Amino acid sequence: MSQEIQIPELGSIGLLRYSWRQLTSMRTALILLLMLGIAAIPGSLIPQRTQNPMQVSDYFKNSPGAAGWMDRFYLFDVYGSPWFSAIYILLFISLIGCVLPRTIEHFHAARALPPATPKNLDRLEHHDSWVPNGPELARAREWFKSKHFRILETDGAISAEKGFMRETGNLFFHLALILILLGISFSSLFGMRGEAILNVGERFVNTPTSYDSLQYGKLFSEKNLSDFVITIDKFTAKYNVENNAPEDYRLDVEFSSGDLTNSVKRVIRVNSPLALGSTNIYLQANGYSPVVTVRDSKGNVALQGPVPFLPQDGNLRSIGAIKSPDADPPMGFVGSFVPTYARSNGNGAISVFPEALDPRLLLSAWIGDLGLDSGVPQSVYRIDTSKMKQVGLKSLKPGETFTYPQGSITFEGYQQWVNLQIVNDPGKTYALLGGIVAILGLLASLFTRRRRIWIRVGKSVEVAGLAKNAAPGLEVEMKQFVEILKGEK
Repeated sequence: MSQEIQIPELGSIGLLRYSWRQLTSMRTALILLLMLGIAAIPGSLIPQRTQNPMQVSDYFKNSPGAAGWMDRFYLFDVYGSPWFSAIYILLFISLIGCVLPRTIEHFHAARALPPATPKNLDRLEHHDSWVPNGPELARAREWFKSKHFRILETDGAISAEKGFMRETGNLFFHLALILILLGISFSSLFGMRGEAILNVGERFVNTPTSYDSLQYGKLFSEKNLSDFVITIDKFTAKYNVENNAPEDYRLDVEFSSGDLTNSVKRVIRVNSPLALGSTNIYLQANGYSPVVTVRDSKGNVALQGPVPFLPQDGNLRSIGAIKSPDADPPMGFVGSFVPTYARSNGNGAISVFPEALDPRLLLSAWIGDLGLDSGVPQSVYRIDTSKMKQVGLKSLKPGETFTYPQGSITFEGYQQWVNLQIVNDPGKTYALLGGIVAILGLLASLFTRRRRIWIRVGKSVEVAGLAKNAAPGLEVEMKQFVEILKGEK
């Protein structure tokens, strides 16, 4: 009578050990890497709150029901969502648990001597034998050393091995991925990124209120903001007169840091940021700010100064909004600025060159509620005219005035503006180092071939070779080895 075999229950410790083995397997790491790529897709298709808050607001305004459900699943903040972070952290743990044991094992294997020469060499690939006719062992020893083999020599036999750099490169590649993840995580937690649009002549003080947009890492503190002040002295843009392509952007600034007592002149270019420790100041974009003076129906100045306009093409045709809520009555202007004016068939006014050779300001004047007190965030470049009344259209040259029944607007001239991006990215060095190591490791893994070759000298000379993973080229190498041993070369 057969007895039933009872399998003991797994238990909590066994369950944890099983779960850890499953998590740290290469298959799980590949699945998590695929999941991370799929999870990043919504972030590239759906506007993110940290990058485009105005478009997210439009979602809630146009489709509040759908936007509410999307917000519950963090689709407007994909990269900061719990489910994306969970995949990221699990991948990080899986890579560490998978790669580190392999690294330790490979370290011990790399220090060990090659395996002893097998008894039956005739069962291996590329086997050959002949009658001894000379110092085959000495020739083999010299050839192995010239080809950088590790050798184990016993009585009448030599076991040689090379190609450990293949596995070393593979492990360095995966270790570099961990370093890249660490760098990205470090920047995400302790970094910051902000942008500020400044007109030429304006001053920027590195405080949170000076930024147009500012994003902190989860563990970044405002106290860690670098102390510096930048004054925009001059911006110079050079363009090719044949194709209008930009050739050089040069921003001259006056820069002071630390105690802010001593200032120095600095130059910022597109690929040459101004560095202060781990903080870099980049020249991101440029455009024009029409300088206007708005007067209300009583003749009082309601608005005066430069208003940044947003470029729409390579010739810097720009659009913008001039809002004057303090005018009596409140006024708004939908504007278009063209640096070098021309007319096109069907498209109205266009710019034919990025430099301001013949600037024009085209305005559409509106009267009514600008919606600034509604509590809904608005773009500084647009006006919601759905509840306003149009009172006129006008094209202005510098110095000209557009007069309408409720007041007037004068186009005084223009100023250039630049968009500065201030980035504190403490993890970029680790990410860069990881990227370099990953490339070097990948090259070593792809171009290194693992080999084992044996020779035994007795009544006959026997040689055999073995290529790991069936890597090509061993047949040619064995042919050269045999020719060296026979003295044919």
